[in-house]
Amino acid sequence: MTTQIIDGKSTAAAIKAEIAEEVKAIVAGGGKQPHLAAILVGHDGGSETYVKNKVIACEQCGFKSSLIRFEADVTEAELLAQVQKLNNDADVDGFIVQLPLPAHIDEQKVIETIDYRKDVDGFHPINVGRMSIGLPCFISATPLGILTLLQRYKIETSGKKCVILGRSNIVGKPMAQLMMQKQYGDSTVTVCHSRSKTLKEECRAADIIIAAIGRPEFVTADMVKEGAVVIDVGTTRVEDPTHKSGFRLRGDVKYDEVAPRCAYITPVPGGVGPMTICSLMKNTLAAGKKEYYR
Repeated sequence: MTTQIIDGKSTAAAIKAEIAEEVKAIVAGGGKQPHLAAILVGHDGGSETYVKNKVIACEQCGFKSSLIRFEADVTEAELLAQVQKLNNDADVDGFIVQLPLPAHIDEQKVIETIDYRKDVDGFHPINVGRMSIGLPCFISATPLGILTLLQRYKIETSGKKCVILGRSNIVGKPMAQLMMQKQYGDSTVTVCHSRSKTLKEECRAADIIIAAIGRPEFVTADMVKEGAVVIDVGTTRVEDPTHKSGFRLRGDVKYDEVAPRCAYITPVPGGVGPMTICSLMKNTLAAGKKEYYR
Protein backbone atom coordinates (compact mmCIF):
# COMPACT_ATOMS: atom_id res chain seq x y z
CA MET A 1 0.00 0.00 0.00
CA THR A 2 1.26 3.47 -0.86
CA THR A 3 1.28 5.83 2.07
CA GLN A 4 0.48 9.45 1.31
CA ILE A 5 2.30 11.94 3.52
CA ILE A 6 0.11 14.89 4.49
CA ASP A 7 2.30 17.93 3.87
CA GLY A 8 1.26 20.62 6.34
CA LYS A 9 4.08 22.92 5.31
CA SER A 10 3.05 23.29 1.67
CA THR A 11 -0.69 23.35 2.55
CA ALA A 12 -0.07 26.18 5.03
CA ALA A 13 2.01 28.08 2.47
CA ALA A 14 -0.81 27.78 -0.11
CA ILE A 15 -3.43 29.02 2.39
CA LYS A 16 -1.27 31.96 3.48
CA ALA A 17 -0.85 32.94 -0.20
CA GLU A 18 -4.66 32.81 -0.61
CA ILE A 19 -5.11 34.99 2.49
CA ALA A 20 -2.51 37.50 1.20
CA GLU A 21 -4.46 37.84 -2.08
CA GLU A 22 -7.68 38.46 -0.19
CA VAL A 23 -6.04 41.06 2.08
CA LYS A 24 -4.61 42.82 -0.98
CA ALA A 25 -8.14 43.05 -2.44
CA ILE A 26 -9.60 44.29 0.89
CA VAL A 27 -6.98 47.05 1.21
CA ALA A 28 -7.26 47.98 -2.50
CA GLY A 29 -11.00 48.41 -1.98
CA GLY A 30 -10.43 50.84 0.87
CA GLY A 31 -10.87 48.25 3.63
CA LYS A 32 -8.81 47.88 6.82
CA GLN A 33 -5.61 45.84 6.98
CA PRO A 34 -6.15 43.02 9.54
CA HIS A 35 -4.12 43.53 12.73
CA LEU A 36 -2.99 40.70 15.04
CA ALA A 37 -1.36 41.46 18.39
CA ALA A 38 0.47 39.02 20.66
CA ILE A 39 1.43 39.28 24.33
CA LEU A 40 4.54 37.33 25.32
CA VAL A 41 5.51 36.91 28.98
CA GLY A 42 9.03 35.79 29.89
CA HIS A 43 11.55 34.05 27.66
CA ASP A 44 10.35 30.45 27.22
CA GLY A 45 12.22 29.00 24.21
CA GLY A 46 9.19 27.30 22.66
CA SER A 47 6.99 30.37 23.08
CA GLU A 48 9.69 32.66 21.62
CA THR A 49 9.92 30.49 18.49
CA TYR A 50 6.16 30.23 18.14
CA VAL A 51 5.61 33.99 18.44
CA LYS A 52 8.46 34.71 16.01
CA ASN A 53 6.79 32.39 13.48
CA LYS A 54 3.47 34.19 14.00
CA VAL A 55 5.08 37.55 13.21
CA ILE A 56 6.60 36.09 10.01
CA ALA A 57 3.21 34.58 9.04
CA CYS A 58 1.54 37.99 9.53
CA GLU A 59 4.03 39.51 7.07
CA GLN A 60 3.33 36.72 4.55
CA CYS A 61 -0.43 37.32 4.85
CA GLY A 62 -0.18 41.10 4.58
CA PHE A 63 -1.36 41.65 8.18
CA LYS A 64 -0.19 44.29 10.59
CA SER A 65 1.29 42.69 13.72
CA SER A 66 2.23 43.95 17.19
CA LEU A 67 4.25 42.13 19.84
CA ILE A 68 3.94 43.23 23.46
CA ARG A 69 6.57 41.80 25.79
CA PHE A 70 6.62 41.49 29.56
CA GLU A 71 9.25 40.01 31.86
CA ALA A 72 8.31 36.84 33.77
CA ASP A 73 7.77 38.84 36.99
CA VAL A 74 4.91 40.91 35.53
CA THR A 75 1.96 41.08 37.94
CA GLU A 76 -1.40 39.59 37.06
CA ALA A 77 -2.98 43.05 37.37
CA GLU A 78 -0.50 44.56 34.87
CA LEU A 79 -1.14 41.75 32.39
CA LEU A 80 -4.94 42.05 32.73
CA ALA A 81 -4.68 45.82 32.22
CA GLN A 82 -2.81 45.19 28.94
CA VAL A 83 -5.49 42.69 27.84
CA GLN A 84 -8.17 45.34 28.49
CA LYS A 85 -6.15 47.88 26.50
CA LEU A 86 -6.14 45.53 23.48
CA ASN A 87 -9.86 44.80 23.98
CA ASN A 88 -10.51 48.55 23.64
CA ASP A 89 -8.08 49.21 20.76
CA ALA A 90 -10.25 49.55 17.65
CA ASP A 91 -7.26 48.97 15.37
CA VAL A 92 -6.54 45.48 16.83
CA ASP A 93 -8.81 42.87 15.21
CA GLY A 94 -7.55 39.88 17.17
CA PHE A 95 -4.91 39.09 19.77
CA ILE A 96 -3.41 36.20 21.66
CA VAL A 97 -1.74 35.82 25.03
CA GLN A 98 0.99 33.23 24.50
CA LEU A 99 0.66 30.30 26.90
CA PRO A 100 1.99 28.93 29.22
CA LEU A 101 2.13 31.88 31.63
CA PRO A 102 4.26 32.02 34.82
CA ALA A 103 2.80 30.13 37.80
CA HIS A 104 1.75 33.27 39.73
CA ILE A 105 -0.70 34.26 36.96
CA ASP A 106 -4.14 32.65 36.66
CA GLU A 107 -4.28 31.57 33.00
CA GLN A 108 -8.03 31.02 32.99
CA LYS A 109 -8.64 34.50 34.38
CA VAL A 110 -6.52 35.98 31.57
CA ILE A 111 -8.36 33.94 28.90
CA GLU A 112 -11.74 35.04 30.26
CA THR A 113 -10.69 38.70 30.27
CA ILE A 114 -10.00 38.63 26.51
CA ASP A 115 -12.91 39.99 24.45
CA TYR A 116 -14.32 36.83 22.83
CA ARG A 117 -14.78 38.81 19.58
CA LYS A 118 -10.99 39.23 19.42
CA ASP A 119 -10.11 35.78 20.82
CA VAL A 120 -8.45 34.38 17.68
CA ASP A 121 -6.95 31.52 19.74
CA GLY A 122 -10.52 30.28 20.35
CA PHE A 123 -9.93 29.61 24.07
CA HIS A 124 -12.59 31.91 25.57
CA PRO A 125 -15.53 29.96 27.09
CA ILE A 126 -17.96 31.74 24.72
CA ASN A 127 -16.03 30.53 21.66
CA VAL A 128 -15.60 27.05 23.17
CA GLY A 129 -19.33 26.89 23.92
CA ARG A 130 -20.37 28.12 20.48
CA MET A 131 -17.98 25.64 18.85
CA SER A 132 -19.43 22.75 20.86
CA ILE A 133 -22.98 23.42 19.58
CA GLY A 134 -21.92 24.18 16.02
CA LEU A 135 -22.36 27.97 15.97
CA PRO A 136 -19.98 30.24 13.99
CA CYS A 137 -16.96 31.17 16.13
CA PHE A 138 -13.18 31.16 16.35
CA ILE A 139 -12.09 27.50 16.49
CA SER A 140 -8.79 26.94 18.30
CA ALA A 141 -5.89 26.79 15.89
CA THR A 142 -4.66 23.19 16.13
CA PRO A 143 -8.09 21.51 15.72
CA LEU A 144 -8.91 23.95 12.88
CA GLY A 145 -5.59 23.09 11.23
CA ILE A 146 -6.35 19.36 11.43
CA LEU A 147 -9.83 19.85 9.96
CA THR A 148 -8.33 21.91 7.13
CA LEU A 149 -5.78 19.18 6.31
CA LEU A 150 -8.50 16.51 6.22
CA GLN A 151 -10.57 18.70 3.90
CA ARG A 152 -7.68 19.70 1.60
CA TYR A 153 -6.59 16.09 1.20
CA LYS A 154 -10.22 15.06 0.60
CA ILE A 155 -10.04 12.44 3.34
CA GLU A 156 -13.44 10.84 3.91
CA THR A 157 -14.48 11.28 7.56
CA SER A 158 -18.27 10.88 7.44
CA GLY A 159 -19.37 7.73 9.26
CA LYS A 160 -15.77 6.72 9.99
CA LYS A 161 -14.53 5.61 13.41
CA CYS A 162 -12.24 8.29 14.79
CA VAL A 163 -10.12 7.76 17.91
CA ILE A 164 -8.66 10.80 19.66
CA LEU A 165 -5.78 10.18 22.04
CA GLY A 166 -5.72 12.90 24.68
CA ARG A 167 -8.37 15.07 26.34
CA SER A 168 -6.73 18.50 26.67
CA ASN A 169 -8.79 21.67 26.36
CA ILE A 170 -6.53 22.84 23.53
CA VAL A 171 -6.68 19.77 21.25
CA GLY A 172 -8.40 16.61 22.51
CA LYS A 173 -11.77 17.97 23.63
CA PRO A 174 -12.39 20.46 20.78
CA MET A 175 -11.19 17.88 18.23
CA ALA A 176 -13.71 15.35 19.55
CA GLN A 177 -16.53 17.93 19.36
CA LEU A 178 -15.65 18.88 15.79
CA MET A 179 -15.15 15.36 14.49
CA MET A 180 -18.60 14.31 15.70
CA GLN A 181 -20.40 17.38 14.31
CA LYS A 182 -22.29 16.90 11.07
CA GLN A 183 -20.82 19.93 9.27
CA TYR A 184 -17.22 18.97 10.10
CA GLY A 185 -16.14 15.39 10.75
CA ASP A 186 -19.50 13.58 10.92
CA SER A 187 -17.56 10.69 12.48
CA THR A 188 -18.15 8.20 15.28
CA VAL A 189 -15.77 9.49 17.95
CA THR A 190 -14.01 7.77 20.85
CA VAL A 191 -11.73 9.72 23.19
CA CYS A 192 -8.97 7.74 24.89
CA HIS A 193 -6.42 8.90 27.45
CA SER A 194 -3.74 7.54 29.79
CA ARG A 195 -6.37 5.83 32.00
CA SER A 196 -8.26 4.11 29.15
CA LYS A 197 -8.24 0.34 29.71
CA THR A 198 -8.98 -0.63 26.08
CA LEU A 199 -6.80 1.99 24.40
CA LYS A 200 -4.96 -0.40 22.05
CA GLU A 201 -8.14 -2.17 20.97
CA GLU A 202 -9.88 1.17 20.29
CA CYS A 203 -6.96 2.35 18.16
CA ARG A 204 -6.82 -0.91 16.20
CA ALA A 205 -10.48 -0.47 15.22
CA ALA A 206 -10.06 3.18 14.17
CA ASP A 207 -10.20 4.51 10.60
CA ILE A 208 -8.72 7.79 11.82
CA ILE A 209 -6.36 8.27 14.78
CA ILE A 210 -5.61 11.77 16.07
CA ALA A 211 -2.73 11.47 18.55
CA ALA A 212 -2.46 14.37 21.01
CA ILE A 213 -1.32 12.58 24.14
CA GLY A 214 2.06 14.31 24.56
CA ARG A 215 4.15 11.14 24.80
CA PRO A 216 6.87 10.68 22.17
CA GLU A 217 6.40 7.61 19.93
CA PHE A 218 3.45 6.38 21.99
CA VAL A 219 1.52 5.04 18.97
CA THR A 220 3.21 1.92 17.60
CA ALA A 221 2.50 -0.24 14.52
CA ASP A 222 0.53 -2.84 16.52
CA MET A 223 -2.01 -0.12 17.41
CA VAL A 224 -2.81 0.89 13.83
CA LYS A 225 -4.91 -1.03 11.34
CA GLU A 226 -3.92 -1.27 7.68
CA GLY A 227 -5.17 1.72 5.67
CA ALA A 228 -5.79 4.03 8.65
CA VAL A 229 -5.36 7.81 8.61
CA VAL A 230 -2.97 8.97 11.35
CA ILE A 231 -2.71 12.61 12.44
CA ASP A 232 0.19 13.27 14.82
CA VAL A 233 -0.20 16.37 17.00
CA GLY A 234 2.74 15.56 19.29
CA THR A 235 5.71 17.92 19.50
CA THR A 236 8.03 16.87 22.30
CA ARG A 237 11.57 18.24 22.31
CA VAL A 238 14.10 15.45 22.77
CA GLU A 239 17.83 16.01 23.10
CA ASP A 240 19.80 15.35 19.92
CA PRO A 241 23.43 16.52 19.80
CA THR A 242 23.52 15.96 16.01
CA HIS A 243 21.07 18.84 15.53
CA LYS A 244 22.26 22.45 15.52
CA SER A 245 19.68 23.40 18.18
CA GLY A 246 20.70 20.47 20.38
CA PHE A 247 17.24 18.92 20.22
CA ARG A 248 14.70 17.64 17.73
CA LEU A 249 10.94 17.35 17.69
CA ARG A 250 9.36 13.96 18.25
CA GLY A 251 5.74 13.19 17.51
CA ASP A 252 3.36 10.95 19.46
CA VAL A 253 3.59 8.37 16.66
CA LYS A 254 6.51 6.01 16.00
CA TYR A 255 6.60 7.28 12.43
CA ASP A 256 8.99 4.82 10.73
CA GLU A 257 7.07 1.72 11.80
CA VAL A 258 3.54 3.19 11.63
CA ALA A 259 3.76 5.02 8.26
CA PRO A 260 3.89 1.87 6.05
CA ARG A 261 0.51 0.75 7.47
CA CYS A 262 -1.25 4.07 6.77
CA ALA A 263 -3.21 5.45 3.84
CA TYR A 264 -2.33 8.96 5.10
CA ILE A 265 -0.01 10.20 7.84
CA THR A 266 1.30 13.57 9.05
CA PRO A 267 5.05 13.88 9.72
CA VAL A 268 6.62 15.71 12.69
CA PRO A 269 7.81 18.34 12.01
CA GLY A 270 6.03 19.62 8.89
CA GLY A 271 2.54 18.19 9.50
CA VAL A 272 0.11 19.73 11.97
CA GLY A 273 2.56 22.37 13.29
CA PRO A 274 2.59 24.74 10.29
CA MET A 275 -1.22 24.46 10.07
CA THR A 276 -1.63 25.75 13.63
CA ILE A 277 -0.10 29.14 12.79
CA CYS A 278 -1.90 29.17 9.44
CA SER A 279 -5.24 28.65 11.27
CA LEU A 280 -4.46 31.59 13.53
CA MET A 281 -4.08 33.66 10.35
CA LYS A 282 -7.46 32.37 9.09
CA ASN A 283 -9.06 33.40 12.39
CA THR A 284 -7.42 36.84 12.24
CA LEU A 285 -8.76 37.40 8.71
CA ALA A 286 -12.25 36.36 9.93
CA ALA A 287 -11.89 38.79 12.87
CA GLY A 288 -10.86 41.58 10.51
CA LYS A 289 -13.89 40.91 8.31
CA LYS A 290 -16.17 40.67 11.39
CA GLU A 291 -17.25 37.30 10.01
CA TYR A 292 -18.56 35.83 13.28
CA TYR A 293 -19.19 38.79 15.54
CA ARG A 294 -20.28 42.30 14.64
